Amino acid sequence: MFRVDRTQNRLSRLVQKRFSDLNLRERDHLQEWLANQPDALGEELLIIQKEFDGFDETRERLDLLALDKDGNLVVIENKLDDSGRDVTWQALKYTAYVSPLKTTDIVTIYQQYLDRYCGGGNAVEQICEFMEVEDLSEVVLNPGNDQRMIFIAANFRREVTATVLWLLSRGIRAQCFKVTPFMLGDELIIDVQQIIPTPEAADFMIGMSSKENEEKAAQDNQKQRHSLRIDFWQIALEQLRKDGVGLFANISPTRSHWLSAGFGISSCSFQLIFLRKEARVQLSLDRPDKAENKWLFDQLHAQKDEIEADFGERLVWRRMDENKQSLIVHSEEFDGFNQDSWPEMAIWMSKNMQRLEQALRTRATQLNIPATLPAPEES
Repeated sequence: MFRVDRTQNRLSRLVQKRFSDLNLRERDHLQEWLANQPDALGEELLIIQKEFDGFDETRERLDLLALDKDGNLVVIENKLDDSGRDVTWQALKYTAYVSPLKTTDIVTIYQQYLDRYCGGGNAVEQICEFMEVEDLSEVVLNPGNDQRMIFIAANFRREVTATVLWLLSRGIRAQCFKVTPFMLGDELIIDVQQIIPTPEAADFMIGMSSKENEEKAAQDNQKQRHSLRIDFWQIALEQLRKDGVGLFANISPTRSHWLSAGFGISSCSFQLIFLRKEARVQLSLDRPDKAENKWLFDQLHAQKDEIEADFGERLVWRRMDENKQSLIVHSEEFDGFNQDSWPEMAIWMSKNMQRLEQALRTRATQLNIPATLPAPEES
């Protein structure tokens, strides 16, 4: 790895190090880095436990346990300078141990993690947010035999890479990531590279893997909800058109539980939300830069009294410091899956979206985001 000196138009090599030379430890350092930044492994993962030892009749501990976006459990085994000979055997045991876990077990494990390491939180809500569903019944967590393994080390022994390649050829999802520390002066730099399978081959190999144990009941439930949402959005959009709400004029019904309409600020939108127990209208601030979202939110929140006076009711102001997105929300309880409630819900959405747009659109579009913003403070 090289540093580019643009002034001299030259490369200078970074100094590669061993973790042991830097007095870095697997549990205190590498594990903590990945627990707090799991997307360093090239995808969105939700860490649900670390040092997990909840196995019957054994006190063995796996390093990190995660969920991927498909609801699969991911066993992550970390080593430092050398993978060792037995890491694949360890991971296979741990993967077998977690394979029977049910959704209720996973929620309990994650709740324990939140309580112990994250200062609390609601495990069900955070899993739903990660999976982008309204309710856990819409997905299957830990389906069939789709558990995955990720191996991390600075160097992999031949017996490890050979075993991982064999597992891949049998349709078992396993990956090796090479983690290399470098020094740039006093600054520590970590390079994380997927070496098995290569990123170019990963999608192909995953696509070739069979999924023999998919949960048909969940699929049918999901399809039913998708169809239900499409039917509802047809009614709601027709009501908006009837009431002259031009914001959603070019939006079509979808199977998602939300509809978004832009209004002039990139990656910010007015949204209609259709849930089983309520309906919502909201302004979503979801620009790629978290600091910009918090700045926009704060500028609008400074006008809270005037905005709520124009809207006619109090709004829910959700800055959500731990997330990139911020929301300004108004909601109402409904029996959303009762089709007899849909006409009333559609009228409510149309009326309140008009009020929300009137109260916020001009104020938001008049804001000029500064070129430089400080990083938002975490709560």
